[in-house]
Amino acid sequence: MRVFVTGATGFVGSAVVQELINNGHHVVSLARTDAAATSLAAAGAEVHRGSLEDLDSLKSGATKADGVIHLAFIHDFNNYGPAAEADRRAIETMGAALVGSGRPLIVTSGTLVVERKGPLATEDDKPNPNFPRKSEEAAIALASKGVRASTVRLPPSVHGEGDHGFVPMIINIAREKGASAYIGDGTNRWPAVHRLDAAHLYRLVLEKGMAGASYHAIGDEGVPTKEVAEVIGRGLKVPVVSKSGEDAGSHFGWMARFFSLDGPTSSKRTEQELGWRPKQRGLIEDMEKADYFKST
Repeated sequence: MRVFVTGATGFVGSAVVQELINNGHHVVSLARTDAAATSLAAAGAEVHRGSLEDLDSLKSGATKADGVIHLAFIHDFNNYGPAAEADRRAIETMGAALVGSGRPLIVTSGTLVVERKGPLATEDDKPNPNFPRKSEEAAIALASKGVRASTVRLPPSVHGEGDHGFVPMIINIAREKGASAYIGDGTNRWPAVHRLDAAHLYRLVLEKGMAGASYHAIGDEGVPTKEVAEVIGRGLKVPVVSKSGEDAGSHFGWMARFFSLDGPTSSKRTEQELGWRPKQRGLIEDMEKADYFKST
């Protein structure tokens, strides 16, 4: 299958590219810079120059593809609204090139945006309509137009070698503050998945996913944030402390909102329907064994 991939040089995207190539797919990867183009070519992918803002490049990439995996997102939390709007336009543009074809389009969302109805968030839960990112809504609209559009929901921690997401941010805060903190009693839970397990899921959704469906990339259903803080404390050799809700902002900054969320999530239906099973290390073991505490 000829697969057009956006976000192909990212932490998850680079793993998806290798997963696809290793399983016989021909990957065409969106590249915004010369450095990205060089990296992608070295990985064995065909390079397609363009960006999320270049809608013509997205349209041409999708038109020539047998399927599309959309991972790119402008991670500017200070301008999240415009970033979310750019994501919606990109999905609609690529989807328009696939209308009526039955070809797959996999978009990316997050488990924390869903409105959880039970003790665990499930694939049947809907995204919060007040959340500005509308990836899932765009995919559902395309599914009614003859596109095999579906969504992969990633947890807040996608971990592994090269991780530069939320956990490294929290580690850096602990290093700067001289203490590793959790909020309240630290029983709120973060789901997590290893990047290689997530990459495997993207391939399975490409090959077997159903139109309009959401799939969960979950290795750990929910790791208590106190356990995360304790691993960080041991790794940095700093004290582990609790912060009240009022004090969390001064310690974590904008990250306080995310680190205080309780988001336990199931991937049971995903596993049953696609035969996907996470096989890599869980978050705590990965933090203990990987290079999360190497000084930069």
